[in-house]
Amino acid sequence: MNNHFDVMIIGGGIIGASIAYYSSKKGLNVGLIEKNTVASGTTSKCDGNVLLIDKEPGFDSRMAIKSQALIKELSGELEIPFEFRHPGSIFLCANDEELEQAYIWVDRHNEANGDDRFFKKLTKEDLKNDSKYFADHLTGGLECTNDSTVNPYMLTFSLINEAKKYDFTLYEHSPVDDIKKTDAETFKVYSCGSTFTANKVINAGGIYAQEISRMLEIDLPIHPRKGHILVASRTELMGTRKIQEFGYLMTKFGKERSAPKTMNDYGIALVHEATESQNFLMGSSREFTGFDTKVDAGIIRLIAERAIEYFPKMKDLNIIRSYAGLRPWTPDHLPIISDTGIKNYYVAAGHEGDGIGLCAITGKWMSEMITDSLNDDITPLSLSRFKEAAV
Repeated sequence: MNNHFDVMIIGGGIIGASIAYYSSKKGLNVGLIEKNTVASGTTSKCDGNVLLIDKEPGFDSRMAIKSQALIKELSGELEIPFEFRHPGSIFLCANDEELEQAYIWVDRHNEANGDDRFFKKLTKEDLKNDSKYFADHLTGGLECTNDSTVNPYMLTFSLINEAKKYDFTLYEHSPVDDIKKTDAETFKVYSCGSTFTANKVINAGGIYAQEISRMLEIDLPIHPRKGHILVASRTELMGTRKIQEFGYLMTKFGKERSAPKTMNDYGIALVHEATESQNFLMGSSREFTGFDTKVDAGIIRLIAERAIEYFPKMKDLNIIRSYAGLRPWTPDHLPIISDTGIKNYYVAAGHEGDGIGLCAITGKWMSEMITDSLNDDITPLSLSRFKEAAV
């Protein structure tokens, strides 16, 4: 059995799978080691959004646009379909103050992106024409036509399947016990009594990325941030597009908004997504509870109440299950896609709730970084930014 690799990836979520695909496609001998099974962590406890609408204008939005284009390309390249759809998305505004801020958001994006193709302002009348189920008090909103959706499980499996056509080996049920730098060029990765060697190691461990990096005495500012999702039974009630309240931006970036204290305490904000099978996913919540993923019935109730505020008819939906997952959070809400203080040790983690949408660009950039072929300036994603901020 070959236990030496050009590059060893730690973490079998969608980020690790994307890096495996793009790196093996470049002709590298790639190994991927996963403590459980592929897509069993955060990737299995999230929605499937590939969004631009909720990105900060500038570098963040340009990164999202590039990843959206790559995922669209993957829908034609990969052998296994992953339920790619391109319906666009909407932010709903509950009052005039939010609407004013939403229109500013549109203007900022259009200016930063250099065109006005992606973002459009919506009036109250536009909402009425879009869906008869929107609540009457809504004042308008905005639309992003470039947003799409995927099945996170299937995209992860499809990337892994494609990587296997190259020089790629997957190790599941293989938690990493330790990592050591043996000399200037080689690492040893220890797992369940086995030892792997690699010229380069990529930490794509998501919520466990900090734990992995501590093995090499590198501190990562990545922490788990819990979120709940409700799954509704099949219905044609609400349509096919991604729908969110504008206040979602406030909860994502930790800003104050006009909402009841209980909603703000748990970061409750309406998120509504239709799956290809016409089930509906509803969220969202945000809280720091360590690695706890137990469903909180009180938070589930708050999410349902918030949904009914925006869609009164949602009170008639049947909720068939709920679950909670953990997002890998960083203080500035941008991922870390970076080299480190140790030569040939890299990090690709900390995507928070954007891992699905940014998976493709992350895989591409990381494959280029480890082959010295990266031409894009991704300085805003460097690990060193946190050390600089602390000075």
